[in-house]
Amino acid sequence: MFDRCLYFNLNALSRQVNRIWDQAFAELGLSPSHAYLLRVVLANPGITQKAIAEEMKLEKSTITRFINALEEKRLVVRKRLARGDGREYHIKPTKKAERLHEDLEKTASSLARRMSKKLGAKNVKQLVEQLKQIESELAQG
Repeated sequence: MFDRCLYFNLNALSRQVNRIWDQAFAELGLSPSHAYLLRVVLANPGITQKAIAEEMKLEKSTITRFINALEEKRLVVRKRLARGDGREYHIKPTKKAERLHEDLEKTASSLARRMSKKLGAKNVKQLVEQLKQIESELAQG
């Protein structure tokens, strides 16, 4: 019935991938979304919320909620920008986050290896490239 349905098949795949990623990052006490945001901040200390939203292709309000959760865990801190929009902040990792950095990267690498082993490295690379292209085309309207 759903052989040609992009919506159904993409969501079925997404549920499978989410289950695997949820389990992997739960060992670090984080959701995948929080872990990936923290990886962005660790790679770019002082990055703005706006830049994080652009990098992760999420709404700024979603990023704000994620940052709130990471602040509660004492993994990031907000620092108000010296100039410009008073509502914009630099996001910086804490020492606690820096201690998690290696484990976050190991988990992400392990997931990449797991998917490459299961699906084939070439297939994973092609799928990611196709998904990025499709997302870009749909975003253009």
